[in-house]
Amino acid sequence: MKLNGIKKAMAVLLAGVLSVGAASMVFAEENAVAIDKEAFDSLVASGPVAEDDVIAENAWASAVKEAGVLRVGGTRTSFLFSQLDETDNGIRGFDAGLYQLLARYILGDEKAYEVTQVDSSTRESVLQSDQVDAVFATYSITPSRQEVISFAGPYYTSRQAILVKAGNTEITGLDDLAGKVVATQSGSTGPQILEEYAPEAVVEEYQDDITARTAVEQGRADAYVTDYTLLLNAIVKNPDAYEIAGDVFGPEDNYGIGLPLDSDGVAFVNDFLKKVEEDGLWAQLWQVSLGDRTGIDTAPEAPAIAE
Repeated sequence: MKLNGIKKAMAVLLAGVLSVGAASMVFAEENAVAIDKEAFDSLVASGPVAEDDVIAENAWASAVKEAGVLRVGGTRTSFLFSQLDETDNGIRGFDAGLYQLLARYILGDEKAYEVTQVDSSTRESVLQSDQVDAVFATYSITPSRQEVISFAGPYYTSRQAILVKAGNTEITGLDDLAGKVVATQSGSTGPQILEEYAPEAVVEEYQDDITARTAVEQGRADAYVTDYTLLLNAIVKNPDAYEIAGDVFGPEDNYGIGLPLDSDGVAFVNDFLKKVEEDGLWAQLWQVSLGDRTGIDTAPEAPAIAE
């Protein structure tokens, strides 16, 4: 049985229903709804602005304030989370909305940010080399990463999924990955998860999402395993190219905001996240970025922020 429509797929991920059936989900092109730019821009422009004494009490926030810009490690090609619109050079989506709200909170201007492009292999290094102040990039919180950087959050939760070429009937779930060539991203949680959940797969690591998906398209890989939300981005934009095979799997994947190791910015950003959640901005941002584009009327509950 194939489940049509992004509404059902996103409901699985975001409402916590983990089983999506034994076969693939095919996504209809008409569900690939563009973000409402006016609603998004209005929302981030309505965010709170921190009092001067709140910023002065925090070294990380004070440095951002003094610089006059929030330096963000992020992406420009994540359709649901951080997508560049070349018609106006705006970046919109769930991650983008959060860092723009944070820029407004610290600097009083939601446009006072600059983005350095990162991928799964460079997110730690840009923080360690002080190229950015924070990383917003569907960034999974893991113990190994916490040894070299710190995280605020979590602010979102996902799991893993299997992407195959549209029409693939050989792979319908984890058991079918044995002996198959499976692409994943180097520097992501994919290799470790495949080792645990599909130990007989032949794993090939690629630098980024695009090269991994291209390997599937060209038949050099039979499947691609990574974060479900990232795969939804690809399918929304290419509804006739891919399918998701089987159920989501693996541990809950908590997304965090990367910060320099032991930075007091963690406490500041956590307080900011709590504020936007309490003010209803988190849910509104989710609705504009994901819900309205996938036919889901109610935002999920935000994950509990670590103390």
